[in-house]
Amino acid sequence: MEYKGSSAYDNTDFFVNYLSRRNRADSPNNIIEKPVLLELIGDVAGKQVLDLGCGDAGFGYELLKLGCGFYEGVEGSVNMVNEARNKVDSANSKIHHAVMESWNYPAQQYDLVISRLALHYLQDLKLTFDQIRRALNSKGKFIFSVQHPVLTSSMKSAAASGKKSDWIVDDYFEMGKRTEPWIGESVIKYHRTFEEYFQSLKRAGFQIEDVRECTPNHQMFNSEEEYQRRMRIPLFLVFSCTK
Repeated sequence: MEYKGSSAYDNTDFFVNYLSRRNRADSPNNIIEKPVLLELIGDVAGKQVLDLGCGDAGFGYELLKLGCGFYEGVEGSVNMVNEARNKVDSANSKIHHAVMESWNYPAQQYDLVISRLALHYLQDLKLTFDQIRRALNSKGKFIFSVQHPVLTSSMKSAAASGKKSDWIVDDYFEMGKRTEPWIGESVIKYHRTFEEYFQSLKRAGFQIEDVRECTPNHQMFNSEEEYQRRMRIPLFLVFSCTK
């Protein structure tokens, strides 16, 4: 069976295994991707924030602790929505059970729209980018991460078991559907080149302020071996844009 979008997280075994992997202290999401996102986001005090594909809202919990004025998350998985509502159960937060492609985006509502490793599940980004831009206030920011295109180009490396020592980059300019073997299941993602992400943002009317590939920070690693391994290939691609 192939899982599309957030549906994989409603497989109970997959969901439990994912959270265990994702929330470990030395997860690449925590020590490589998140520090870059927080740097680009900057001060969130008093800001209205929308998080697309918010998962268990762990990041939303952190933003609220940093003074975020109001946090809204959009998530398609029932399991994730339940986790998120337990985690950010407060008067200044709201979690919507919806998929980001068809959610009813309010106009000019948010100071910041974020999305962590969710947009590569979408087949068509155009409508979603248009809706995000519409939902932002004047000069609002859109900051998101995706799995780096050198990883989504070919699934041959993903099929290998254990820690990888080599990665295969192939069919890079053949954009479209990829089926990744992940945590014992098959999950559908959509490969786009770095250039396509950039051009899609420009076509939607965004001003691209910064692009990062999340160079590992030596100080974040407890293992020298793991640091050297993560220096070999980028895992994440991050864009920071303004309306």
